[in-house]
Amino acid sequence: MPRITREEKARNRQNIVEAAGRLFRAQGIDAVGIADLMKEAGLTHGGFYNHFASKDDLAAEVCNASFASSLGVLAQAVEAGDEPTGSPLRRVVDDYLSPEHRDAPDGGCPSASLVIDAGRHDDTIQRPYAGGVEGYLAGFASEFAREADEELTPREARERAVLLLSQMVGAMVLARAVRHVEPGLSDEILETCRAHALD
Repeated sequence: MPRITREEKARNRQNIVEAAGRLFRAQGIDAVGIADLMKEAGLTHGGFYNHFASKDDLAAEVCNASFASSLGVLAQAVEAGDEPTGSPLRRVVDDYLSPEHRDAPDGGCPSASLVIDAGRHDDTIQRPYAGGVEGYLAGFASEFAREADEELTPREARERAVLLLSQMVGAMVLARAVRHVEPGLSDEILETCRAHALD
């Protein structure tokens, strides 16, 4: 049997991470078996352990990669600065608390889709999740300080960042939890939090 190249191995690993990211967000880490995620990645079940020591190690990498992508979106919004559609924070809030984000639980930011899993697992998964949360808090605090009409102390900016992220994640979790049985309530949660998140 021919050996795969280093590039092919790296591509296979990336396919596993991407497939796991979709499945873990949509179904939860514990609900996804290795056979299913390898099938989703287009690979055989036996090849998993050539790439990862355990499913938790894969979940940690998924968490890191997902937050890196989300924080990249935040960084792009900040770099673009104020636009006709609003300040960077306004655009991030509007995008995060949108029906499109709510209705795509297998994509988007991992802060809401992996929050329960992070709470149920050990440091292997909690550490990268906490790192992602800290990334958001630092980005939000910096932007709050920049956008403020009055000068904010670092502590005040950090407190606003904690409140904003908590409100956004909580709103998304609630909106997703009721969207099938009470779509109007789900929309109301998103609309209300979008309107008041930056008050």
